[in-house]
Amino acid sequence: MTEEFDDVYETFQALLDAFPPAEAVKRLEQLGTNPEFVERIRGRHEEQTVRIKELEEPHAVVLGNRDTWYTGPHLKDKCWPAIVDLLRKDGWPEDPAIKSLDDSSTRVVSLLNHPKEKSFSTRGLVVGYVQSGKTTNFTSVMAKAADRGYKLFIVLAGIHNGLRRQTQARLVQQLVEPNPSMWSQLTGLDKDFTPQENPASYFGKSNRTRVLCVVKKNATVLRKLARWLDKASDYLKDCPALIIDDEADQATVATNSINPLILDIMGSLPRSAYVGYTASPFANLLIDPSAEDLYPKDFVVNLPKPVGHFGTEVLFGRYALDGEDPEQVDDGYDMVRSIPEDDIPCVRPDTRADVEGFEPVITETLRKAVEYFWLVTAARRVRGAGNPHNTMLIHTSVNTAVHNSFERPLKHLRDRLARSLQDADSLARLRRLWDHETTRVPAEDFGETKVPFEQLMPELPGVLDSCRVIMDNSSSEDRLDYENGPVVAIAVGGNTLSRGLTLEGLSVSYFVRAVSAYDTLLQMGRWFGFRNGYADLPRIWMTDELAEWFRHLATVETEMRRDIDIYMTEDETPLTFAVRLRTHPALRVTAAAKMRDAVTAASSYGGMRVQTHYFRTDAEWLRGNIDAARALVADSVATAVQVSDRSAEGRFVFRGVPHDVVTDFLSRYRFHEKSPENDADLIIDYIRKRISSAGSLRRWNVAIVGNPNNRDTFTFATGVTVGRNIRARLSLTNPSANFADIKTLMSRRDAAVDLSGDTSKLTEKEIKAARRLQLPDTGLLVLYPIDKVSEPSASNKAGNLRAPLHAEEHVIGVGLVFPEPPDADSTVKGYISADLSNVRLEEEDFSLLVSEDA
Repeated sequence: MTEEFDDVYETFQALLDAFPPAEAVKRLEQLGTNPEFVERIRGRHEEQTVRIKELEEPHAVVLGNRDTWYTGPHLKDKCWPAIVDLLRKDGWPEDPAIKSLDDSSTRVVSLLNHPKEKSFSTRGLVVGYVQSGKTTNFTSVMAKAADRGYKLFIVLAGIHNGLRRQTQARLVQQLVEPNPSMWSQLTGLDKDFTPQENPASYFGKSNRTRVLCVVKKNATVLRKLARWLDKASDYLKDCPALIIDDEADQATVATNSINPLILDIMGSLPRSAYVGYTASPFANLLIDPSAEDLYPKDFVVNLPKPVGHFGTEVLFGRYALDGEDPEQVDDGYDMVRSIPEDDIPCVRPDTRADVEGFEPVITETLRKAVEYFWLVTAARRVRGAGNPHNTMLIHTSVNTAVHNSFERPLKHLRDRLARSLQDADSLARLRRLWDHETTRVPAEDFGETKVPFEQLMPELPGVLDSCRVIMDNSSSEDRLDYENGPVVAIAVGGNTLSRGLTLEGLSVSYFVRAVSAYDTLLQMGRWFGFRNGYADLPRIWMTDELAEWFRHLATVETEMRRDIDIYMTEDETPLTFAVRLRTHPALRVTAAAKMRDAVTAASSYGGMRVQTHYFRTDAEWLRGNIDAARALVADSVATAVQVSDRSAEGRFVFRGVPHDVVTDFLSRYRFHEKSPENDADLIIDYIRKRISSAGSLRRWNVAIVGNPNNRDTFTFATGVTVGRNIRARLSLTNPSANFADIKTLMSRRDAAVDLSGDTSKLTEKEIKAARRLQLPDTGLLVLYPIDKVSEPSASNKAGNLRAPLHAEEHVIGVGLVFPEPPDADSTVKGYISADLSNVRLEEEDFSLLVSEDA
């Protein structure tokens, strides 16, 4: 009986290739299948669909109860097994790498429509990480869709020839070459789309091959494709099509040249699915969902972070999100090196007028970066493992003339070092650089072994001899090419290097270009990705301001992904949720045209913990905050219902302080302008709304947290004295700058300072639960006196990532903990999200998208 059932189930699986699940079951019934078998088949298929829907990763937000027709690969499949074979040959482990890819691509395919449905127009978005294998994921999705009957595959591969060519090569290698009889190609390695004479030869019923078309997001190219598909409309009624938009936030959103053409192409395909892939979905999630546009109305999938991936958070650290234990949020690796502000005019012209005749100067910082790259390349040759290519990126400007000006001085630097490898002074300088860098970032922390300087020396002549200096931009003939043997290259470029293109074996970056949008900044980070065999060696030279922006961006990115995951569990759909994005005073979320649909969203502080981590360091500013804090303590002493003197622990708690004492303090205390989440006006507005609407926050507990082990004290009022706290600054902040970033102020324990009972071992979640139970309507304000010198401790695991605070006066830090409301919360304006009010788009043109030779 079991064997007979298995045979019938195989028949059902074969029917699924031609019919959606419900129709396939009907066909079984029409064939006279045993009704008991039909019910068992329904049950098994349902079990498999539930397994797909309930996969732990990836998380997804889905519109409605989409029919999960795809439940995974079949034994007779050809395209997906071929990819698995290639990945195994490349050394991918079965678990977790291949299994994770199988699960995530199966989840995406399950959200597409069955290819035999009469008509469909699906819109989805897949959110990955920069340089994290998104191409491998969408190639796997294409393979599985091809195995199930999707016919036409259009891949929109960025706006530059380099990325289009790289994508075409990958798809040919992984899809076409293993199964050449299954595929026809409309594009080639060096050939973007050109119209073919006879559409019937591709789409006629007699032709069962899949059709691959990899095109730039370029108006001229897409117009040709749209017209050709329109002429082929008689053949497209039975042609299920999958459109993959790589780097979907670039050029697709709010461009009057590209966006309408993509919609035209979809309009000529009665059965089409559009799936955008991006690591920076800020623009896509700000599209007006009610417009006839490419908002991902059907699904948003949040890909898991791959094991071993170097991302924004890993390199730059981030700030704790609400509900996280700050002590568990890392500062990032010590791999970022500072470029002094004085160096910038040496490597980038101040104005456009200065571009002509600009000649860069090889500053000491740039020389160190380049020489370190050559040392890294030598070390990787000694280790003999991992990616065979070695690349350095220099990115100071988008101007091609500036790129080209670097060629002569970089080649001169290379040739001069090659001639001086026997010079004692040169060797001593290189040894100092290598020992300094390998001491700051121990190889052992990454499971590697340090390569001694003596072992580098025999490799250096060959490294210098093989190193090319490449100007990779839209006007240059010379481009990075990793297809013809191992590459050692210093790549100087701009936009052609900043999107999608994988810089193989990237180990050193020198980066000073200023950008003003989250998505552009994130995509500029070509150093994100995998560094197998040399995870201890990458370095990034950049300005302190850029490093600070990336740290903020890491926080934004983490919060955005968390929001998607939260909405997944709250029965939201892509049409009803809008991901909140933190605003930063120096960064727009995305380009202005893409934000036409963005509004300032209602946000709230319920259940949140807010803390200061940015401070100015000048005496006048700091004394003003000291005065405000002392006034708050004096008022708290006078008005508190109860005072807990725990000075032996370095703590005081004033209970039941009236709200106006707290709001008076907030209006006097000066928060740093780099901390938009610490907006005093918004916080005061929120407190007043909670009082008037719910009677909450009328009373506050005011606490002082000091260091009981520090004999150097700070006095707030008579009898209220505690030891000063030590909070070192992040070393990326220029010591001469008029501000410091300490990253984290409050510990988890501090958020429980006014709770009763033993709170020392409570988790973050347990502290929130205890506050709901003990203090459901009471806010907590914590003052921290911080020593103005604040030397980092010798035991600090962050090591070189911390530096003395060096403020002109002692610093007052402030933490606020808000009760979590049992019902609807009051809101104030602050975050940015998509506008649901049907605002009409006014798009602007991007001239680069019109040039076919970009």
